[in-house]
Amino acid sequence: MQATAYTYDPGTRSGQVLLDDGTPVPFDAAAFDAGGLRLLRPGQRVRIETEREGAAVRITLVTLQTF
Repeated sequence: MQATAYTYDPGTRSGQVLLDDGTPVPFDAAAFDAGGLRLLRPGQRVRIETEREGAAVRITLVTLQTF
């Protein structure tokens, strides 16, 4: 799934992405670390992987979108 980086805190390695419908979804340090990134800038296009936990969606991986 694709999204756009919205916020990122390098201290906690966590932040939020915006889905294409504008919904913000948070990600934690584990999801950021799984993608092998060192930095994320707001506005960057990213690829995410998610897990559903009931009605909630949890991001398990954030990495840069490549074609």
